[in-house]
Amino acid sequence: MPLELFGTSTISRRFKALTTRIAPVAAAVSAALILWHAARDKPAAESAMPAPLVYPIATAAAPAALGADSGRAAAIREASVASTLVIVARNDTMDAIFGRMALDKADLAAIRKLPGIRQSLDFLKPGDAINVTHTNAGEIRHLSRKVSETQTLEVVRENSGFAAKMIDNPVETRVRTASATIASSLFQAAESSEISDAVALKLANVFAYDIDFVLDIREGDHFTVAYEQIYQDGKYLRDGEVLAAEFVNDGRTYRAVRFGGDGGVAGYYTPDGKPLRKAFLRAPVDFTRVSSAFAANRLHPILNLIRGHMGTDYAAPIGTPVHAAGDGRVSFEGIRGGYGNAIMLLHDHNISTLYGHMSRFAKNVHLGSHVNQGDVIGYVGMTGLATGPHLHYEYLMRGVHMNPQTVPLPGAEPLRDAALVRFRRVATPLLGSLAAPSPPAAASGPMAASTTPAGVAADGTRASVN
Repeated sequence: MPLELFGTSTISRRFKALTTRIAPVAAAVSAALILWHAARDKPAAESAMPAPLVYPIATAAAPAALGADSGRAAAIREASVASTLVIVARNDTMDAIFGRMALDKADLAAIRKLPGIRQSLDFLKPGDAINVTHTNAGEIRHLSRKVSETQTLEVVRENSGFAAKMIDNPVETRVRTASATIASSLFQAAESSEISDAVALKLANVFAYDIDFVLDIREGDHFTVAYEQIYQDGKYLRDGEVLAAEFVNDGRTYRAVRFGGDGGVAGYYTPDGKPLRKAFLRAPVDFTRVSSAFAANRLHPILNLIRGHMGTDYAAPIGTPVHAAGDGRVSFEGIRGGYGNAIMLLHDHNISTLYGHMSRFAKNVHLGSHVNQGDVIGYVGMTGLATGPHLHYEYLMRGVHMNPQTVPLPGAEPLRDAALVRFRRVATPLLGSLAAPSPPAAASGPMAASTTPAGVAADGTRASVN
């Protein structure tokens, strides 16, 4: 054997014998160190631990008179109570919610048996919020949900069983008056004065019989509007109705006041009691532009012939609803030559209207059927001789074609006698409010409303009848 290998083998045997003797001692020392550290070190502070996702409800100590066992049992029961906010999903039911949360359905059955509660409990809409306080075992302690803007259902478990009541959450209606001048559009002007799009749209509808808000609006036109703002517990909820308004269009002033007549249906009237509502709509469709106006002589775009264009073409996307311009009866429905799909309505006072190029007719609109102003009778299309989607609209008086954009439209019946007296009592303070726009509110909320309650004049008299 070589000398080098002999020496290496001898050293290896000696090292192995040494580690065999030392290993038990090293193991014993390590174990002792571990035990010493375990006895010496303290647990980490509770404040360093992650916060729980569900916080337990704190409970008071059990009274001594109950005894130690009773107090401990009560504390355990109270500590197991949790509150959960449930947001109702589409097609949700109370049974599904109770099953999903592992709540006691016997409690649900008991609550449903309470007089007058079942409908308020079970009528759910997506987005509704339900607050449930329950034990870990699924026992209901408290349940509440808002059933309307002004009422909340509250159910509480008592010693004798469940009890329920409706809690009123009254709303407060304030009146805000604001003004704006148009630079480019009605909605941009409204936004500059912090008037919502909903109020701007209602304003346009108020004056729709007299002003074409697509074609007639001019730079420099000015408007003032007094409208409701709804608050609850001091918090703004939404805007309400337009109560009075003034619109200056191209130098001409239009004024309107909201008033509920003898029939109980509210409408808008001029300061002298004449209704703004006309017997006919100026335009029976929401259009993007007038693609062809009324003309005695016009070059037909398809036939290439000079012939009269005896109506107005309102360009609009296919499928846009077409409305009846006034109350009447369907005297024709079907294909009418170059008009394509067309409907003709016969109205009072020997007036008739025609609607052409429609893509289809509305359901329940047939020959002989009665329609009211604003009813949908069909939808924009491009049937017949049409180069693009639009509604061709004609207005005839005693069989003679009139320009739909300029013909004087007959109005509805004016207020008379006692109704006119009541209207004047309502109109005076509301028209006066148009001269006093409300000041702006703090930046944290909507524009401030005037402090006068909605529909009440400064002298306390009722100022609106809705």
